[in-house]
Amino acid sequence: MKIEEFSKRLLDREKPMKIHLIGVAGSGMSGLARLLLEMGHQVSGSDRVTSGETERLRERGLQFSTPQTAEAVRDCEVVVYSSAIRDTNPALAAAYCNKTATFRRAECLAAILQTKSGVVVSGTHGKTTTSSMVAHILRKGDLTPCHYVGAEIPVLGSNAEWNEEGEYLVAEGDESDGTLALYKTKHTIVLNVEEEHLDFYTRGIEQIREVFTTLLDQTSGSVVYCSECEEATGLCRSRENSISYGWSDADWTASDISEQIGTTSFTVHFKGKEFGRVQLGIAGRHNVLNSLGAIAIGHLCGVDFQKIARALGSFAGAKRRFETKYLTKRCRIVDDYGHHPTEVAATLQTARTYDRGRVVVLFQPHRYSRTQKLADDFGKALQAADLVFVTSVYAASEDPIEGISGQTIVDAIHANGDTKAVYLPNLSTVHHVVGNALKYDDLFLTLGAGNVHEAGNKLIADLKTLDEIVADSGVETIRLYEPMAKHTTIRVGGPAQFWIEPSTFESFADAVIYCKARGIPVRVVGRGSNLLVRDGGIRGAVIHPKGGVFSEVTAEGDTITAGAGARFKKLSSVAREHGIGGFEWMEGIPGNVGGGLRMNAGAMRVETFDQVVSVTFLDEDGKIRTRNRDEIEASYRSVPELRRNYALAATFKGSPASAESIQELLGESRHHRNTTQPKAASAGCTFKNPEVMGAGQLIDELGLKETGVGKAEVSAEHGNFIVNRGKATASDMLRLIDQIKAKAKAERGVELDTEVQILGEDDCLF
Repeated sequence: MKIEEFSKRLLDREKPMKIHLIGVAGSGMSGLARLLLEMGHQVSGSDRVTSGETERLRERGLQFSTPQTAEAVRDCEVVVYSSAIRDTNPALAAAYCNKTATFRRAECLAAILQTKSGVVVSGTHGKTTTSSMVAHILRKGDLTPCHYVGAEIPVLGSNAEWNEEGEYLVAEGDESDGTLALYKTKHTIVLNVEEEHLDFYTRGIEQIREVFTTLLDQTSGSVVYCSECEEATGLCRSRENSISYGWSDADWTASDISEQIGTTSFTVHFKGKEFGRVQLGIAGRHNVLNSLGAIAIGHLCGVDFQKIARALGSFAGAKRRFETKYLTKRCRIVDDYGHHPTEVAATLQTARTYDRGRVVVLFQPHRYSRTQKLADDFGKALQAADLVFVTSVYAASEDPIEGISGQTIVDAIHANGDTKAVYLPNLSTVHHVVGNALKYDDLFLTLGAGNVHEAGNKLIADLKTLDEIVADSGVETIRLYEPMAKHTTIRVGGPAQFWIEPSTFESFADAVIYCKARGIPVRVVGRGSNLLVRDGGIRGAVIHPKGGVFSEVTAEGDTITAGAGARFKKLSSVAREHGIGGFEWMEGIPGNVGGGLRMNAGAMRVETFDQVVSVTFLDEDGKIRTRNRDEIEASYRSVPELRRNYALAATFKGSPASAESIQELLGESRHHRNTTQPKAASAGCTFKNPEVMGAGQLIDELGLKETGVGKAEVSAEHGNFIVNRGKATASDMLRLIDQIKAKAKAERGVELDTEVQILGEDDCLF
């Protein structure tokens, strides 16, 4: 069956066809399915996955199946398949075997186009936006057009629609595989022609020109082209049926351009005559050019200019075309499909019209071949950003090319200017780095034709929660994805999903109550001196009391009251200044009051609760209460009360002492620490002392000093310290801990328990 015969069969309403679409979940194929269903045919489809669009199509009558099987195409008259489907696909192979008529996606669209007066929008970039503008203009001009575009369009309601009574079918023409030459249309727009899809166009621009020339030769009405594009002008200007648009020296022009946040206003002229003013509902000078092409088509189809202007004023853009996904005082997050250097440059130019702070970009290269051939152009275009993160290449069915990756783009950015760029290959966790780097007033842009928007969606979900925490608790300092390596003395650990720094008891309580009421896990962390956080980070809220009442230390008589965020070192200093003895041992403890209370930390034969008078808690019921020491159970490195409740402050008791005796004991504490403990980053003692002997002595006798895994190593100075020799991971630490425990058990029969707290996830869960 040829395209012409297929087209005639499509119009035969008395004999609906049975048509199966392989790869129906894709945006292009789902649009075809919608058109065919609305034309009255029996449509089935298959794909590897379901999607929101396949569910909507099911409601309209699509018979959907997954996975793709030979059974699905058994009784079909026609099978349509997307460009991503290979001959080995079971359904397509069965169609060939059954000698069923098969058509590529573009061939099916060509057949449908022949049933109407087609308006094809072609070009390397801007097709979806311009084709949806044209459809919207014709709809507002009461022409009830059909349309087929490459994305969800809010003002149109869907990516495709069939109207039996309408004359026109507006379609986006894909040039990526040469199938643009199949279309026979009434009017054609040529937006731009550039070297692109060079994996297919092996002869470069000359082969691309041939495809566009065929399309233009098959256009029976007018050819509308952008005079700002040299290639488009060269292809179209000499044709008798051509109409140009551009900034000047063109049939349709725009002047007095005014760019506002989210909109652009301009005056339209046709052959020197002023037509009127347009306020376009989307931003960007490139969209002014796109709208001129759409205006030209609307005028050709007989739509009054005032209706054209009103249509453009209500046009809100397409999904993933500079689409604002999140907007607060904190930041704006925008998603855009741009994946060619020209598109990237235009998108960043639009971003610069927004009166915000930095423009931060997460760019996902699309196809290895494009990344390889256009890397330098990408490097130049991305200079318009203030900070660029580049993730791994979205292959789009291509095989990898050796030496080509997201780092290729980063290298090109650095070679072309001073813009900071970072390669983050793992898309599933890239939002951690980006989210932590964002500042107030930033415009953050996810950019690329693949699935980069998923990172933005994850970030948005957590930003909404973060904003609610701020509103409910009044906490001023709160960040996303704070690296726990910055807040542990051993310098390892993945991110905290929500990092909260309250400075009052009330804001601390409000933050805890908010999170618990919504099922958000809560952890309280001080200086992280006895803490090992796994590489996957900590899901939920990590509260770090800091500043305000939490840092206050006051002395009265022989007692000292300190907030949970105060360092033990500060307590010992205040005690010395006021002539209070008994706190000298704290000089050698790297932690703070909250952590010391939770672990009943100790040194030099003294423990924290030996000196506690009272502790102020946030109880499980959300009330702030104070308990005396005799009401609190505390044992060696364990305080059960503080597994459920949160220490906010404590009062400690010392005894009067002379400055000389205090200074002598402080000196002993420092000397003990300096001579027995490593200076390298550590979490303090790794294991609790077993009954048989000290853990450090046991590890020394097992010959494990200086044993290492990765950059984690048993200290040469003290066997019970595992140190970070530089960029160690939590996994390194945990494997080394397991090795030590296994050897102690095997050779001495000793079960070692960790003193260091181990928190977090092995893999990221957020």
